[in-house]
Amino acid sequence: MKYLDIEISQLKAIGGFDTAKEISGQPELWGKIVDKLEREREVIASFLDSTLKKTEKIILTGAGTSAYIGLSVEGFIQRNTGITTLSIATTHIVSHPEDYLEPGVPTLLISFARSGNSPESIAAAKLADAHVKDCSHLIITCNADGDLAKYASENDCLVFLLPPESNDKSLAMTGSYSGMLLTILLMGRLDRLTSLREVVRTLRACAEELLNKKLDQVKKIAESGFTRAVFLGSGPLYGTAMESQLKLQELTDGHVICKNDSYLGFRHGPKAVVNEETLLVYFFSNNKKVLQYEMDLVRGMRIGKKPLKQIGVAMSHLDTPSVDELIVLDGGAKVIEDEYLSVCYIVLGQMLAFYTSLNLKLRPDSPSETGAISRVVKGVKIY
Repeated sequence: MKYLDIEISQLKAIGGFDTAKEISGQPELWGKIVDKLEREREVIASFLDSTLKKTEKIILTGAGTSAYIGLSVEGFIQRNTGITTLSIATTHIVSHPEDYLEPGVPTLLISFARSGNSPESIAAAKLADAHVKDCSHLIITCNADGDLAKYASENDCLVFLLPPESNDKSLAMTGSYSGMLLTILLMGRLDRLTSLREVVRTLRACAEELLNKKLDQVKKIAESGFTRAVFLGSGPLYGTAMESQLKLQELTDGHVICKNDSYLGFRHGPKAVVNEETLLVYFFSNNKKVLQYEMDLVRGMRIGKKPLKQIGVAMSHLDTPSVDELIVLDGGAKVIEDEYLSVCYIVLGQMLAFYTSLNLKLRPDSPSETGAISRVVKGVKIY
């Protein structure tokens, strides 16, 4: 048996078994998440219906990768609830709670966490209860034994546990990230869960296409010799770009320096990072209006320093002659909104990080040669 086209025995020998298995297992995991949401739909709907009636502010929070989920869904949730929604990392809340937690504003804190054992996760929840008179909690986590899953708030609180296989063993979050992202998106439209199964089937098909038909293409890109990488995404896909740059930087132990930005923001200074050793990755929107801005930026890259390689992923064929490799995913492009695309597009970033890590002779399951980064952050003192 193989994962990412590498035999299991070899993956174990090179320290990449968990990462490869967890990246490859995402399509199946997404199907299990839909089934679990279906089984728990009544409880979730009851909680959300009663909580949102009194809520005036929604905060999406987490640390590191878990924080980036909010960047992909804050607009989606605000549009669907009509409630002011902000993505604020636990690392910001813990150090400056008074800047984000308003005592007189009924707030729903939606916490994302793989292990739920990061010091900031519990601290942010406790601070929210201490600062906000009426604070409800929706906790989405992958670890039933984690501190966050066991958090006992005196206020309204609902914990949703993802299937056990979402609790990645590898250093890098992969299935846990896409799984929690898909969970909150589906929770946002529980009344449409049956029809959204078709969307999830499409996402699974697109991910399988990346993991199988596009695998050699991604391998070759990882072998191209870049030392810098920039990921660009608009709206919900900005979160995908953010998470992709972290994955590549984590799994290469910082040997590849990474950045991310929006297409419009990239022109305002960050473009200066591009040189002849830079890989530029475009996550293309499925929204025609947004795509116009993105294509303008792609054309604008003809001016100035040229990157080593430009690649993109899209749901349809685009006129991008300056892009070296355009990975086109089939499967109902016209009906998939960008927030859902963020679930499957991240697989490209994960695969790229995995293969680049191997090319650098690192061990993807634990790539940090100095121990500078770990699966669960340690050494954080809460004051």
